Amino acid sequence: IPDFSCTSYFFSCFFFLAGFCSAVCVEVPSETEAVQGTPMKLLCISCMKREEVTASTVVEWFYRPEGGKDEPIYEYRKTNHEFPSRFSGRLQWNGSKDMQDVSITVLNVTLNDSGIYTCNITREFEFEIHRPLFTSSRLIHLTVVEEAGEDFTSVISEIMMYILLVFLTLWLLIEMVYCYRKVSKAEEAAQESATDYLAIPSENKENCAVPVEE
Repeated sequence: IPDFSCTSYFFSCFFFLAGFCSAVCVEVPSETEAVQGTPMKLLCISCMKREEVTASTVVEWFYRPEGGKDEPIYEYRKTNHEFPSRFSGRLQWNGSKDMQDVSITVLNVTLNDSGIYTCNITREFEFEIHRPLFTSSRLIHLTVVEEAGEDFTSVISEIMMYILLVFLTLWLLIEMVYCYRKVSKAEEAAQESATDYLAIPSENKENCAVPVEE
């Protein structure tokens, strides 16, 4: 009979951990290289603690070309707003509902989009006694290339995969040869035993019989 108390306890722990993991926020740095003509997500994550969930958030995105100055390109202040710039019509909001992920995506990236992107986050927390402000900033140094370069890590992984396949193939062939020889020797031994038995004269075969005691 199954222990239903243990089963219910297991499922309670499972759902508790699943809920806990789903609430985890990890501040992951953004990619810094984009390929011309493809979309590029500028990742900007600013995690909040559990007691800081109730807050109003303002997000400002700036772009600075090499040797130039910061210019506003995008803003989120309860609603999305795109500033007139070289990115007009090419920016897409990719933020989360809880406003911990405030990323944007640049569509159809061009070589002229290389530069420094700044993500400014301002939060006003709604506590009972006071309403403190919290600000943070993320810098993304983006480089746009014409073609995607082959990652060195992926090359090493492919080489190791091929080496492993060759090793496994050789090992399999060796095992097959070993098994074949073992089976062949067993068949030869059985055949020799049968041949030796047939070569014994009939009278000797009768003598080989075990006498039965009365």
